Amino acid sequence: MNGDLLQGFYLALAPTSILATALGALHGLICGMMPGLTTSAGIIILFPVTFILEPTTAVALLLGVFAGGMTGGSFAAILINIPGSPSASATTMDGFPLTQKGEAGRALGVSIVSSFTGGLFSFFCLLLIAPQLTKVALQFRAADLFGLVFFGMSVISAFAAKSLVKGLLSTFLGLMIVTVGMDPLVGTARFTFGDVNMLAGIHFIPALVGLFAIPEIVANLAEGNIRSVASRFGRVFPSWADIKKIRLPVAIGSMVGTFVGILPGAGGPIAVFVSYDYAQKVNKEPEQFGKGCVEGVAAPESANSSIAGGALIPMMTLGIPGDPITAILIGALLVHGMAPGPLLFVEQGPFAFSVLFSYFIAICSTATVAFLGLRVIVKLLSIPRSLLLPIIVALCVLGTYALRNSFFDIYVMFFFGLVALSFKWLDIPVVPMLLALVLGRQLEEHLRVALAASKGDISIFFTSPWCLFFLCLSVISFAWPFFLEWRVKKRALEKASASAPSSP
Repeated sequence: MNGDLLQGFYLALAPTSILATALGALHGLICGMMPGLTTSAGIIILFPVTFILEPTTAVALLLGVFAGGMTGGSFAAILINIPGSPSASATTMDGFPLTQKGEAGRALGVSIVSSFTGGLFSFFCLLLIAPQLTKVALQFRAADLFGLVFFGMSVISAFAAKSLVKGLLSTFLGLMIVTVGMDPLVGTARFTFGDVNMLAGIHFIPALVGLFAIPEIVANLAEGNIRSVASRFGRVFPSWADIKKIRLPVAIGSMVGTFVGILPGAGGPIAVFVSYDYAQKVNKEPEQFGKGCVEGVAAPESANSSIAGGALIPMMTLGIPGDPITAILIGALLVHGMAPGPLLFVEQGPFAFSVLFSYFIAICSTATVAFLGLRVIVKLLSIPRSLLLPIIVALCVLGTYALRNSFFDIYVMFFFGLVALSFKWLDIPVVPMLLALVLGRQLEEHLRVALAASKGDISIFFTSPWCLFFLCLSVISFAWPFFLEWRVKKRALEKASASAPSSP
């Protein structure tokens, strides 16, 4: 085993592998940053190139895109309030307000450092405790996975605290839209109204682009010009004071992201929103979240990056993709005759460990390329205002069309753009709808499978320790924002009574 580990380390340090990783990181940063494109699209673009490369070099290239895309998604979220990937949605809530304050460099620096730290944490988990963590994930049944997804959706309470009715309405509409398409268990059509395009359901990527990009574009049209990217970032590397501030949020994000990444199909949005929510709960000044605080950038970004390492654990040890990107990586391994799973470490030990160390190099390459090339890379978003708007629209349309080569997805994007504009006018939060769109289908599948297994007995959700644990956390998540609001009002009343003049 030690011999395989050393050989894998040497393979990962080969000049061609390091160069491929660095180029992949640059490509991933750009694809993750540009609105309408995704990390998955970036990997698919380079996938045919890997056919002519050595297996180690090919995987190193794709891992570079993987790590780079996770970090790059936050750039557009911070600078122009349009997340480059679904997992960067949470970053917009504090990243863009920091840019509006003239602190774009600070937000980007915190984002890069947090992503690097989260990725590093997940790498050590991947290298040291992958078998143990995988055993825990293997114990999860349908009821446990339902509890996990329900827990992920419970963070809507953080966005519905101002108006619970509006937040629940947004969630309910999202869950209704999720039911469109084929029934996940029976296979019959639901709410398609005879349209074959709706049989595949509503994909959340067009919805994501519509919910976030269209309102931003319309807002800029109303102002007469597209919002330009900050021309001066100032200091990019975080100060020591910022590093001390983000220690706890980064720790929360790294652990949550790695754990959620291990669970096949759990998805990045769960991790980033849960991390953001709990970073807000443990913060001494939770009311600062959403107004531009570095902790609100650090938590989701560390979770976003650590998901990658977590998703590689079931891929490498079980051959189960943790997310769509690792599914593509499995295809790349199979093309080169390498079947991921437990036998990979037995039959192809040096190659298996080279994948692990290539991921480590990808994390380092992403941070290095991001810091050194930041001012050049973001110039892609600093194109003259008269040109940036049509480019963003074109990227949104092309990226949405390329998802499934369907004009229907473009119509879906514009439909959700109208929904987002209506929500903005009615002051209804869009994040609960986004969470419902991303997690709703998984929630339904796990719920129905669990009920089918128990023959309709709902006690299955309370007899499973893991499910009960997640449900208890969900109750706490729902109640916590209202407890905080009550505590703030109580303190305000106490201060008012204390400052009031006493009667003679």
